[in-house]
Order: sequence, then C-alpha cells, then structure tokens
Amino acid sequence: MKLGIVGLPNVGKSTLFNSLTKAGAESANYPFCTIDPNIGIVTVPDDRLAVLSDMYDSARIVPAAIEFVDIAGLVKGASRGEGLGNQFLAHIREVDAIVHVVRCFTDSNVIHVDGSVDPLRDIETINYELIFADMEVLERRIARQARAAHNDKKIAAEVALLKRVQEHLEKGLLAKTFTPENDDEQKLISACNLLTAKPVIFAANVSEEDLADDGADNPFVAQVREYAAGCDAEVFVVCAQIEQEIAELEEDEKAMFLEDLGIKESGLEKLISASYSLLGLISYLTAGPIESKAWTITRGTRAPQAAGKIHSDFERGFIKADVISYDDLIACGGMTQAREKGLVRSEGKEYVMQDGDVVLFKFNV
Repeated sequence: MKLGIVGLPNVGKSTLFNSLTKAGAESANYPFCTIDPNIGIVTVPDDRLAVLSDMYDSARIVPAAIEFVDIAGLVKGASRGEGLGNQFLAHIREVDAIVHVVRCFTDSNVIHVDGSVDPLRDIETINYELIFADMEVLERRIARQARAAHNDKKIAAEVALLKRVQEHLEKGLLAKTFTPENDDEQKLISACNLLTAKPVIFAANVSEEDLADDGADNPFVAQVREYAAGCDAEVFVVCAQIEQEIAELEEDEKAMFLEDLGIKESGLEKLISASYSLLGLISYLTAGPIESKAWTITRGTRAPQAAGKIHSDFERGFIKADVISYDDLIACGGMTQAREKGLVRSEGKEYVMQDGDVVLFKFNV
C-alpha cells in the first residue's frame, strides 16, 4: 500500500510524515528505511504476529508494510507547473490513496499561506489543482483518439465518455463522483489514472488541546468531517506536533505518554485504520519456523489470488488452503489441537479470505 501525504505549506504535512514514519518503524522494532528523501516505509502494528511467532518458534516476524510518500508542497498554479507542482502531480499519480493534511489549528507563530485558517478553502485549492491536471490528461487523450473515432465505434464511444467526464470536472466536481453507466466505462476511466478519482483520507491537524476529545469541539474539524461525508472520504484527527514527540520515545514510554494525554491510539494507528477501511483491505497470516507474516489483500479476495501474493506459482498451481481463524487457533493452543477439534478447514478456489485467517496453501506446479 502506497499513501501520498499532501497539503498546502505550513499545515504540518512534513512534520506528520517524519513523525509517522519514524514512529511506525520503531513500534515494530524495524529500522527506518529511507529509499529516497521523500519516501519512508513503516510496518503495520499487528499483535497477532508475536503470538504466532511464539507458538511456531518463528525465526522472524514480518509485518505488513505501508509506503509513505511526502509529496512536494502544493501552491496555487501547481497544475501549470508553479512551485514544485509538476513533481507533486507526478508523485501523486503513483499512490493508492491520498492523505490530505488540513490545518485545523490557530497559531499566530505559524503563518498560513493564505493568511487565515480555513480548511474548506484549503481543500478546494488542492482539489482545483488536481481537477485542472485531470482535464489536461483528458484533453490529450481525446485529441489522440478523435481522428480514429470517425471509423471505429468503440473508440467513438470512448471519446464520448471522456467528454462526459471532462464536463463533470469543468463543474468543479471530482472524477470519483462521476457515475459510469457500466463496468466497461469504469475500466476506461480507471485506465486514465485520474488524480481526483483516487481515495482520500483527511488528516485534521489540531492542537494538543483538541486531541483528547478527537476534535469534537473544534469547528474546523466539524467542517472537514461534513465535507468528507459528502465525498466518500475518511477523516482522522491528529496533532502533528504530538506525533513528533511520540516518535522520540521508547516503546514503553509511548503508551504512558498517550495515556497521560487521554488518547487511545497514536496518529499512525488512526491512519492505518482509516486507510484499511477506505481501501477495503484485510490481512491474512502465515506462520512457521522460518517466519510469521502478515499479507495485505483486498476484502473479497479468493484463496488462489491471496496465495498469489506469496508467489505466482501458488496461484497457478493452487490445490487447496488449510484455513483456521486466528482466534480459534489461539483458543486451541496450537494447530495440532485445532485439527483434533475439526476447526481447520480445507477450502477450495471459491473460498473468500477473511481478516485474521491463518493459512497453509497447498499447490502443485
């Protein structure tokens, strides 16, 4: 999973990125991995893996991972190359979802690029730049296909569809709110990789005072939540400054620090929960003496395709999957006891994987 963190200048975007990536790496006892100055890999906390590792005496634990991209700051005119706009737009095309950091705090020492705090205006600024960029993509594609459309009904239908999407964007609407008439139209739109079609998670960046009640009394947060509800987006409340402090603490100190603040989850945990929910993701587990590992798949994935996450040969030569829920396995105390109680199921190609399934795939190539 690849998440791009975006936002206007001085909203806390880079502070949040630096804090989340460092905190995430430390929470799983894995070293922070910097592939590029703007990219960080963090592991997804999953207490189940440690339990399985003890049960199977695994040599190592391999959690699921998220790649965070701290995308270049956006300014008005980015779609025309202002600031680092071209870099911003190129990077955002590669991510699975956008984490849009929105400033929901007032602080005279931190100057807002537009002179005042207004989260809806900030959201609109970025949305319009993405819309402008999408319109350019559609214009180029329509121009390429227009000549061939005269002699090909299929291409003509595609051009007509792209013009409908273009008209939708011209009204200031996002591509993800456009309703295609059928699956073929949806596939054509998806092939365009439009920026405004990507899922969005809003990170409402608040002051420390608003963190304990999850921004319940913050009018800016209320505005973001209302907006998100109308465009199928997720929202989580975070204080980038507090996350920065958490990132500097040892693991046992983090829990105490959060408890003192009256907070149940760190910003990283909130973001992971929001992203899994938005993208419809779950994790299945494998365990053995070599490793205990979490694998991220889309909800609704069938067993052969889940096996393909491990290796393409597993999917190609899939025979069956021995499956037990994590809770049943732990309650039995081990796989042998679970088999004796008949709780290990033999599932075929049509089985739909569930979150927390502990699986052993059987295949033959």
